[in-house]
Amino acid sequence: MSTMTWSLSSIRGAGAPARRFPGVWVGLDLGSRASKGVLLTGDTIHTALIPTGLYMQETADDLLGRLLQESSLRRVDVNGIVATGYGRIALKFSDVPFQVVTEITCHAMGAHVVRPGTRTIIDIGGQDSKAIKVDPATGRVLDFVMNDKCAAGTGRFLEKAAALLGMQLDELGHTALRSKQPAQISSQCVVFAESEMVSLRARGEHDGDAGTAPNIAAGVHYSAARRVRNLLGRVGVDPELVFTGGVSNNPGMRFALEELIGTPFSVVRFDLIFAGALGAAAHAAAAAPATIHGRRQASTPAAAAVAMVQARIEATETAFAARADTDKRVGYLCAYTPIELVAASGARHTRLFKAGSPDTVARGELYTQSVFCDFSKSCLGSFAAGEPVSRALDHVYNFHTCASMKRVTEVIGEFVPTTMLNLPKLRDQATSRQLFRGEIAGLRTDLERLTGQPIVDAEIRRQIGLYNEAKSLLRRISELRKRQHSPLSGRDFLELARAYYHLPAEELIATYTRTLRDLSIATAADNHPVPPRLMISGSIMAEGDRRLIDLIEDELGARVVVEDHCAGLKPFYHSVANTHDPIQALADSYLDQAPCARMKPIESSIEFSTKLAREYAVDGVLYVYLKFCACYGVSKGAFLGTFERAGLPVLDISSDCSRSDHGQLKTRIEAFLELLRSRTACPPNHSCPHAASDNT
Repeated sequence: MSTMTWSLSSIRGAGAPARRFPGVWVGLDLGSRASKGVLLTGDTIHTALIPTGLYMQETADDLLGRLLQESSLRRVDVNGIVATGYGRIALKFSDVPFQVVTEITCHAMGAHVVRPGTRTIIDIGGQDSKAIKVDPATGRVLDFVMNDKCAAGTGRFLEKAAALLGMQLDELGHTALRSKQPAQISSQCVVFAESEMVSLRARGEHDGDAGTAPNIAAGVHYSAARRVRNLLGRVGVDPELVFTGGVSNNPGMRFALEELIGTPFSVVRFDLIFAGALGAAAHAAAAAPATIHGRRQASTPAAAAVAMVQARIEATETAFAARADTDKRVGYLCAYTPIELVAASGARHTRLFKAGSPDTVARGELYTQSVFCDFSKSCLGSFAAGEPVSRALDHVYNFHTCASMKRVTEVIGEFVPTTMLNLPKLRDQATSRQLFRGEIAGLRTDLERLTGQPIVDAEIRRQIGLYNEAKSLLRRISELRKRQHSPLSGRDFLELARAYYHLPAEELIATYTRTLRDLSIATAADNHPVPPRLMISGSIMAEGDRRLIDLIEDELGARVVVEDHCAGLKPFYHSVANTHDPIQALADSYLDQAPCARMKPIESSIEFSTKLAREYAVDGVLYVYLKFCACYGVSKGAFLGTFERAGLPVLDISSDCSRSDHGQLKTRIEAFLELLRSRTACPPNHSCPHAASDNT
């Protein structure tokens, strides 16, 4: 626990432009291990540092009290507070103007305040590490990259290493500097690194080697530094490199980073563990607009339509599982399945694309490998758990789109009769058209065998017409999101789109017609600020997986206006040609629809995604891919590169069905939104780079 007072003019040094902050401004940086506070007034910086307690508000109140005591000021003197760090979302101050800002933005501004001209920042804290590119003129974030959930390359990794070596954390860096030959320790996995440290220590103790501890300590620092260097590879290293965060006071880490990067850190006469808190105080002084929070009121026309649709889906699923009639039950997984043909067979049908709970995913993993995506594990877990809809199925159809889904199809066959169809990758070739026509003709025969009734061409054409009308209505509903103030959210649209895979076509048309009418005449709240407009591109956003979109829209105040994934707008963008040969029409139209990333050439998928972003005038793109996704994970670089060249800001996020990464996701997306807002505020002719990524 400590407090200290600094002079800003002394920190910035002779030759730097003078800077003063009229008023009294407080920044609170509540980190995972330590909480830092800054009170900024005029030329004076007061700092306080305490351990982060169990209750964030109590920690924040304690920090504020220490800052006021150090500065001999009263609470009523404070003009504004900005909170940052992982604990920021838990704070409330009713008696002082208050807002929250991400630590990425705050570290950039804090470094800029004490070191004008800062261009690149390495920030290493207790739970994460970041590389940040900064506008040297303004302190704004131009680009950033952040580690994933692994602790390698963070303060937590160093803390565990110190404990294994039987020393205090602040001893570890100094011990590393005494090393003559740093040990080779894994930089890929904390668990492996720990095992290696235990083995190295035991060997050193057995041999009586006095240099064991320094060599292991140095190896730990180089291991962590290599992870951080990889982050810098994504944003580049410009001169005026600044090291911030709790680990910035570790001499061993500073030495390892400078050696690996080949660039020295700028010398700053200020403890940069307080960079985030200082940047927060500077943001308070700048009176930046507060982030919009709060859920949409349930009384809107969109909310009423969604509630009605959800009720109908639930009723339909209940009837599907109850099997009160003799109709056959068919399930399918892929959006390339010609639903018109399944409907023409007279079978009841449903798309199997629910996101599972961690328990469901764990059940599915018993039949797969850990490197399969969570969606494939969820599909299997629902069958393994004997969920009602799964038990009611007579047959399941799926396409061989990747190795994971091939395995899913094989395992589902142990529970329900299953047919796997081939989906050609080279969609533009005549042989692909012939192959796919044969697959759909085979599906027709299989459905006739299942239902015991022939499927006539006239009924297929009728169903094509019905589903084309439903798609057209859904496209028109989506187009309402092109308005500045859309009458429906991204979550609303996903729920309306979900109905397409569960309700009969006639009911869909009636539902969508009524919804389009009600939303078209809804009055917009034109007096409200226009939220940032985002497109989500990438892997499937499975049914029930709404945590990301809820975070974006309900917690961060942005709006998803279009989706380039197979559970959003993408499958409805094109209609099916209704010709005399319905089987050929289905084959051609499904191959011609907006392509997924497993189709060749990949440029077709990327061009469509870019076109959709332009059409909906998005401010930025979230490229979201499931971990271990063989289609969207592998092609990520091609998508990101095209978005960047097209001038579309993009943030890539790897996703799974866990709930442990909410804080990191919020930090990444909130910083991305702050970057988007800063771009719209850039003066004419000001150069603004526009890409931000996470590390995966």
